[in-house]
Amino acid sequence: MAEKIRPVRGMNDILPEEAAGWQYLEGEARRVLESYGYREIRFPHVERLELFARSIGEDTDIVEKEMYTFEDTGGDVLALRPEGTAGCVRAGITNGLFRGQTHRLYYLGPMFRHERPQKGRYRQFHQVGVEAFGPATPDLDVEQILMARRLLQDLGVEGLTLHLNSLGKPEDRRVYREELVGFLEARRDSLCETCRERIQRSPMRVLDCKVPTCQEAVAGAPEITDFLGEESQAHFDRLRELLEAAGIDYEHNPRLVRGLDYYTDTVYEWTSDQLGSQATVVAGGRYDGLVEEIGGPATPAVGFALGIERLLALVDPQRVPERHPTVFIAPLDGSAEPGAMALAESLRDRGISAWFHCGGGSLKSQLKKADRSGARLALILGGQEQAEGKVLVRDLASGEQEPLAREEVEDYVARQGG
Repeated sequence: MAEKIRPVRGMNDILPEEAAGWQYLEGEARRVLESYGYREIRFPHVERLELFARSIGEDTDIVEKEMYTFEDTGGDVLALRPEGTAGCVRAGITNGLFRGQTHRLYYLGPMFRHERPQKGRYRQFHQVGVEAFGPATPDLDVEQILMARRLLQDLGVEGLTLHLNSLGKPEDRRVYREELVGFLEARRDSLCETCRERIQRSPMRVLDCKVPTCQEAVAGAPEITDFLGEESQAHFDRLRELLEAAGIDYEHNPRLVRGLDYYTDTVYEWTSDQLGSQATVVAGGRYDGLVEEIGGPATPAVGFALGIERLLALVDPQRVPERHPTVFIAPLDGSAEPGAMALAESLRDRGISAWFHCGGGSLKSQLKKADRSGARLALILGGQEQAEGKVLVRDLASGEQEPLAREEVEDYVARQGG
C-alpha cells in the first residue's frame, strides 16, 4: 500500500456534514450584506508580493514572518493573500471603480498566514470581508457597525460588546508615536521580547499585547485620543453621537489598535464573551489613505472582516437547516431503472429534490439507505410496478405505502411539500 500523503499543517478539510454550517453562515452573510446595498466582488487568492508590502507595511509581522511567498516561472514574486482589503482595493484600481463613485462591496473566501495553528485560527482560514469606498463621513462607519451587529445577532451570537477607538490621521500618529516610543523605551526591561522588537518599528502594537507583564507596563501609556487633530476629533465625536442615538452601547478602548499600517481614524471590534481569550468576532475600521497608497485616486474607505471558523464555533447547530432529499427513488431491477431515472428527472424539473439510488440492491437494503438519507418518501419501482404503470409510494416515517399511477406521483409528491 502506498504511503499516505499527509495534509498541510493548519489547512483543514471541510467534510459534507460540516459544510452545511458553512453554507448557512455564508448564506446569512450574503442576505444581510445585500440588504444594506453591498454587492459581491471576487478577486484572486494570489497577488504580487509588493501589494501587501505597500499596503500592510513591510515591518509588520504579517509581511515579515507570516506570508506564503514564492517565485513563479516568470520570475514574479507572488504571495497568497493574508487578508482581503489590499486585494479588493487593487481590484478596484485595476478595473476603474474609484472615479468619484461610491462602491459597497463584500467577499468571502480563504486567506493564508504561516502562524502557529490553534483552535479557531488556522494557516488557511476563511473570512467574510466588507469594504465601502466613497464617503469619509462617520455615518458610513456606524452603518457598518450596525450591519455587523445585525449579522451576528441573526446568527444567534450572544454576549456581544463593541470596543471603539480612533487612531487619528497619519500626522496625529507621528506626534503620538514619539511620545509612545519614549514611554516604552523607559520600560523596555518589563516588556516581552516581541514587544521590545516592536518599540521602534511598530510601537502601537505593544499596547495590544496580551502578555500580563506587558499589559502592566503599558497601563499608564499615553492615549492616542489625546493626540487627535481637529478633524479626527470631530469625526470620533460624531461617530459616538450616532452610535448613542442608535442605542448602541460601546466601550472606548484607547488600547485598541490594528496590526496593519493602513488604518486611520475609526477602529472597532465586536467581541463575544462566549469565546474565551480569542474573543474578537468582527474587526474593522477606516483606511482613507490606502487606495492612494496603492496607486489609485484619493478615496476614503471603511471596512470590516469576520473569521468564519471562529464565528461557526458560536453558531448553534440547531440553527443550521437540515438538507435532505424529499424523495428516495429505489429501482428494484434493471428493467425498472430507465423509468425510475426518468421519474427522478421529472421531479427535479419541478424543483423537487430526488435521490436516485445507483448500484442496485434488495428492497430491504435500499430502504435502509432511504432512511439514512432523511428523505420523506421512497418511490419504489420494480418489474410489476413498471408493467402496471404504477409507483409504490412509501412514507418513510410511518412505514405506510400505497401504489399510485405513474402520472399521479409528481402531483402527490408536490402536495406533500416536495
